[in-house]
Amino acid sequence: MNGKVSLAVVVMGVSGSGKTSVGQRLAERLNCAFVEGDRLHPAANVAKMAQGIPLTDEDRWPWLDLVGGELAAARERDESVVVTCSALKKVYRDRLRQASGGLLYFVFLTGDPKVLEARMGARTGHFMPASLLQSQLATLENPQSEAGVVMVDIDASLDAIVGKAFDKLVKLYES
Repeated sequence: MNGKVSLAVVVMGVSGSGKTSVGQRLAERLNCAFVEGDRLHPAANVAKMAQGIPLTDEDRWPWLDLVGGELAAARERDESVVVTCSALKKVYRDRLRQASGGLLYFVFLTGDPKVLEARMGARTGHFMPASLLQSQLATLENPQSEAGVVMVDIDASLDAIVGKAFDKLVKLYES
C-alpha cells in the first residue's frame, strides 16, 4: 500500500469490539484520516441507546447516510479514510458501499461474547450500555462471505489486532 492510493475502510463490529481504538491505530498505520462514526449519530439515537433502547432500522438510516457521506467526501478529495461503524446488517454495509462511490473495505472485529461483555463493563464514558450487546449480537449478520471484508479476532493485544487488520487489508488489496 505504498504510493498515492486512496482507500476507504470501515472498521465494524458490535459495541465493545474495539472499533475506535483499532480504527484510530489503523488510520495512523495507513497515514490517513480517521472518523469516529458514533460521533455522527443524531442526538435522538444517542439518547435512545443511553436509555438501553435498541435502535431500529429507521433510526439507523440517517446515521448511515452521514457515515456514507464521510466516505464519499474523502473519496471525492482522493484521500484515504478509516471510519468506524457497527454496520451490523448486510443492507447497512451495502448502503455504505453505494454511498462511498467506490471500493469499500471492511475490517470486521469479532470475538467471544464474554470478551465483549468484559470490555463493555470496563469502559467508562460511553453512551452504549452493556445491556444492548445482546441485541447487537442478535442483529449482526456475519459479513465473512462478502467481498472486501477481512475478519480479525479481538482476543489479542491492540497492537496484534491492528497488525492483523493491516496485514489482511494489504493482502486483500494486493489480490
